[in-house]
Amino acid sequence: MASGGDSLLALGGKRTTGQSIRTQNVMAAAAIANIVKSSLGPVGLDKMLVDDVGDVIVTNDGATILKQLEVEHPAAKVLVELAQLQDEEVGDGTTSVVILAAELLKAADELVKHKLHPTTVINGYRLACKEAVRYMQVGVAYLFIIMLLFLLFIIENLSIGVEELGRSSVIGVAQTAMSSKLIGPWGFGILFGDGLLGSGGS
Repeated sequence: MASGGDSLLALGGKRTTGQSIRTQNVMAAAAIANIVKSSLGPVGLDKMLVDDVGDVIVTNDGATILKQLEVEHPAAKVLVELAQLQDEEVGDGTTSVVILAAELLKAADELVKHKLHPTTVINGYRLACKEAVRYMQVGVAYLFIIMLLFLLFIIENLSIGVEELGRSSVIGVAQTAMSSKLIGPWGFGILFGDGLLGSGGS
């Protein structure tokens, strides 16, 4: 058996362990995140992708960008699969989830370098995840209330009353304010628009 964390596997493969391998995996994940990082946010940049045939795709969607990559490193493949799963399950946030995962891996690597056991780091992340989910569940309710109040404020300060605008205009304003890949298709704009009309807002 080889020393220094290396051992030969039965099928002729090689298994390597230790901090250097852990750091290499984190660097591979960070490289994937760096590819999509510049496309994040309202001023994110588009990427021009050219495939083997010469077809050109211009996009700032993280899932589309990562789908076009030919990734070989196992740790990097995990992030690409994470982005695909996020796109299938939620339909948005692929770039954010890749960047967040890479940053969490970097932070975990630093903690392990400072002699914290990986199990302790994992337990800490699980606890933080539970707290984040609890916070978001409360926060979503507040978000919808704030959005409704904001829409009421906008409509109350228009020079034309809601009744004069008509249902389609009010719903158009509400849908514009709430348009995104995440909540746009669910019809919240229509619900808020009808709610505003029903409240007799002016």
